[in-house]
Amino acid sequence: MATLRLFASIKEAAKNRGSLELDANTVGELLDVAGKELGAEFLEQAQLCKIWLNGEPADMKTSIGADDEVALLPPVSGGQS
Repeated sequence: MATLRLFASIKEAAKNRGSLELDANTVGELLDVAGKELGAEFLEQAQLCKIWLNGEPADMKTSIGADDEVALLPPVSGGQS
């Protein structure tokens, strides 16, 4: 099973779950499976996130395997104006 890691607002949308172990063949499938478990708010937030696979940028069509780690990084704000 691949590991889905969640941070900041996407973690909050996932009921404060920092990671999930899920079966899927692509990043898109992984997010669909997670969305069925975590709900509509998670899926909405996930669309805004950057996707990383094992530390490298990925997209919804990227293939994944059982030992892979997919991270969702939401947009951040802050800093000085």
